[in-house]
Amino acid sequence: MPNDPVPNDRMEDYLGLINGNHSKSKNMILRSNKIKTRYYALDENGNPTHSNAELTAIAIRKLFDDNIKLSDIELLTAGTSSPDTIQPSHALMVLGELGCHPMEAVSPNGTCNAGILALKYAYMAILSGQYKNAVYASSETFSSWMHARNFKDEVDKRSEIENNPYIAFEKDFLRWMLSDGAVAALIQDKPNKDEISLRIEWMDIRSYANELEPCMYAGCVKDKDGKTTGWRNFSSEQLGALSVLSLKQDAKLLQEHILQKGSDFLKDVVEKRNLNLDDIDYFLPHISSMFFKDPILNNLAENGVYIPEEKWFINLPKVGNVGAASASLMVEELMNSGKLKKNDKILLMVPESARFSYSYVLLTAV
Repeated sequence: MPNDPVPNDRMEDYLGLINGNHSKSKNMILRSNKIKTRYYALDENGNPTHSNAELTAIAIRKLFDDNIKLSDIELLTAGTSSPDTIQPSHALMVLGELGCHPMEAVSPNGTCNAGILALKYAYMAILSGQYKNAVYASSETFSSWMHARNFKDEVDKRSEIENNPYIAFEKDFLRWMLSDGAVAALIQDKPNKDEISLRIEWMDIRSYANELEPCMYAGCVKDKDGKTTGWRNFSSEQLGALSVLSLKQDAKLLQEHILQKGSDFLKDVVEKRNLNLDDIDYFLPHISSMFFKDPILNNLAENGVYIPEEKWFINLPKVGNVGAASASLMVEELMNSGKLKKNDKILLMVPESARFSYSYVLLTAV
């Protein structure tokens, strides 16, 4: 995590003021998401302290010691939804930052599931026998994207937010939710002999993009019919005036589908994998806001795939929403908590609202 944790009352010191005004919706949104601290790759003047590639390289270098060296690694996969560049890809920028040796480097495109997709590529590459090891990383540097300099004047919607919390899932909401950070893992074809390792049992991913229009999006404008026009079709003046490059969320669409599609998919996974949810020791759900916690619990119960709250492990209030890195940051904290015992089973859930994609991953401590 870059720099020191930023408390709620210091956020605008780092992110700046839009049109010179303090946000009127900030405190309401923070009460709803219950995030207390987050991390920014910015200094107090809003200047970047780390690029995404730099932050990711720092996390990767921490994996190595006298037993395993960076020079031994055969594959690099890296997922993010906030890359430093459109081209080259994020993984190539990370490899360049590492400055080690030539290797295959893969960077899936996406939002919250970008990290899981990167992990799955490494998993399948080793499972197929093509490689014996890989480094997987996931990261975000949202703060420079959320800085006030990137937004045109926004209309405050206090009454709408109070009447319907989902309305806050727009540009202003995202500014008070997102955080920066990077996490890396060594993936091998054998477990660590000296410490607990996590065996990947399976990874299931599904998108409902065939049914549903974009919900969280950037680099485009969406019309009332749900059709998008990409950034290349706008002039340089329009890009700023229409906030084309800002990260946006369709609150109404999110409200209608985000919970139900996730529990529908879990129900299918339970049947497909013959999974007994009573055997799960830890449930690590990536949630963007604590506002969703009770609705998720209720929705899972209604769909017959209930996982009791005492099995949940969440670190959102202290690290914020780190997008593609959130799930792995929960895994990292759990592994270093001293709570894990051999044969414990961990179920990850990663919903992605971009166009409603979901991941479930089962891990076993060995």
